[in-house]
Amino acid sequence: MALVFLLLGGIAYIGWQILTQPNSPLPRGWNPLVPLHVHDDVTPFTKMKLVRAERSLDSCLAALDGAASIVAMAPLEAAGGCGIEDRVTLSSVGESRIDPLQTSCAIALRTAMWERHGLQPAAEEIFGTSISVLRQIGSYNCRPIRTPNGTSSRLSTHATGEAIDITGFDLSDGTRMRLISDWNGDAQKAAFLRAARESACTWFATTLSPEYNSLHADHFHLQSRGWGACR
Repeated sequence: MALVFLLLGGIAYIGWQILTQPNSPLPRGWNPLVPLHVHDDVTPFTKMKLVRAERSLDSCLAALDGAASIVAMAPLEAAGGCGIEDRVTLSSVGESRIDPLQTSCAIALRTAMWERHGLQPAAEEIFGTSISVLRQIGSYNCRPIRTPNGTSSRLSTHATGEAIDITGFDLSDGTRMRLISDWNGDAQKAAFLRAARESACTWFATTLSPEYNSLHADHFHLQSRGWGACR
């Protein structure tokens, strides 16, 4: 029995050395001790690393280094519980431009993961080209939740910069896709928009699409908070 414990201890020691060596042969994405970077391969450890990266502005910015055009800003504090704690200005993710907006670093990071590991592969598969622009209609907005029956008494995740609304995409060949006109339009564009929704569900904690309700007929509502709603 002692020999078994000795053997297991030796295996554990070797495994720990492999994980912690600066020149570890284990790929970054497969090493649970290496912090997330957008460019890393997606593995079973990626979601865990994403959650860890969001815990501080420094770790979030490190994960985005070289993968987005982003400027860190001072926290925004506003009345009524509104504001953005880890505030950044975002103007591009990966290969895609986005009209500059202020948002939380968590939304910037999740958008970058979506662009690299969801949108670009889908665009290449369906159209044989790449996404060049993400079209958005905002992130931060100090307001309550809107419902088909009027406004709620609860603050929207937009009120803390923990959501972004995406209305469509431009491809590198000039093709334009907008949810309002293409969700149920051209078959190829509709297929891409549905693939975009499915991959958003991987990278955001809440994803709402035109299939959710009429308020979302023209955009994806994407949150860094939530319980996995994908509609």
